[in-house]
Amino acid sequence: MASLEDRKVLVIGRGSGIARAVTRALRVAGAQVVVAGRDQAALAEAYDDPGVETAYVDLTDETSVAALAKELGRVDHVVSTASARARGAVAELEHDVVLRSFDVKVLGPLLLAKHFAPRLPADGSFVFFSGSSARKPAAGMLAVGATNAAVDALVRGLAVELAPLRVNAVSPGTVDTGAYDGLGERKKAELFAARAATSPARRVGRPEEIAEAVVFALRSTFLTGVSLAVDGGEPLV
Repeated sequence: MASLEDRKVLVIGRGSGIARAVTRALRVAGAQVVVAGRDQAALAEAYDDPGVETAYVDLTDETSVAALAKELGRVDHVVSTASARARGAVAELEHDVVLRSFDVKVLGPLLLAKHFAPRLPADGSFVFFSGSSARKPAAGMLAVGATNAAVDALVRGLAVELAPLRVNAVSPGTVDTGAYDGLGERKKAELFAARAATSPARRVGRPEEIAEAVVFALRSTFLTGVSLAVDGGEPLV
């Protein structure tokens, strides 16, 4: 297992939830972290740590991704937790909402690979985010599942094309983050209770558990082209 001590890791995402847990886990592992997103001011407020820098990037804008790559120069690893969810039954889905989901979670990582791969060392890697909906169809999750399945395909293709750079994904199940806050407290609690009742793990996940998988993927030098399922067995039932 490779060390992350003093390695430079770019993390794309918000200052909360899984992105925050990943950043904290990387700092514990000794990495220097650059967190980037569309709200740099909010990121700077979220992280009070001299080992964490902040930067601006919009994954839907190739000029922005290229500018960030030029600004940062060489980095050792790139992690993208960014997403734009497109939940809803097929009759309710809107064209632009679905496109944005693909734009942020599939095309964004593709652009990161395009512009950062030349700046990574031979033992560098990318970690992107898929999701258990790629493996377990559910009503109202069609576009989310299709997006996640596309991430899985992207990771396999990039692992071949960018070798020896490693490219992997982490594929969470239901995790207790702010991503579900839009449901309201009651519906969120009902959803979590239902998922916990049927999941073989008998609970939903924690952001810290997903972060541990990201650190593992970055450190494991014989792991590439893989989507690590950290989902409590949710797709099995």
